[in-house]
Amino acid sequence: MGRDTKPAGSGVIVLTILIAAWVSLLPWPEPVRFFRPEWLTLVLVYWVIALPYRVGVFWGFFTGLFQDVLVGAVLGQHALALAVVAWLAQATYKRLRVFPPMQQSLVIFLLVGVSIMASYLVQDAAGRAHHSPLLMQLGAIASALLWRPVYALLRTVRQRFLVR
Repeated sequence: MGRDTKPAGSGVIVLTILIAAWVSLLPWPEPVRFFRPEWLTLVLVYWVIALPYRVGVFWGFFTGLFQDVLVGAVLGQHALALAVVAWLAQATYKRLRVFPPMQQSLVIFLLVGVSIMASYLVQDAAGRAHHSPLLMQLGAIASALLWRPVYALLRTVRQRFLVR
């Protein structure tokens, strides 16, 4: 394996996930709290699409486990959701890369929606679901709207720090 093809930049990937976790903890005003984007899901999907042979289901699982501990959720709730999302993104990454921006945003809406519904099902099974699953999907809409700026930012980071 040549020097230029050797994987590099794992620290950058971890740092972007940590920043996404920090941003997801920032407080939002009560009237718009359901419009909170799923930052960790967006960052994870970007890295799965960009580096599908390095970032996949295990990254999704451990990122979700980290999110569970971070927010005090049912252990495994986000781990399951992000592992499923990572698997779906990894299975379709070739198509996602060539989709036009609007179509990519629609797919992101669906992926984030799957993540939210998986989390809701775990919450419901544990007796901790307090809101309608349709109301929780507002976060998927916000995530889809923010996909292109997040994509552009992470792509710039990837190119700047030579993550491969």
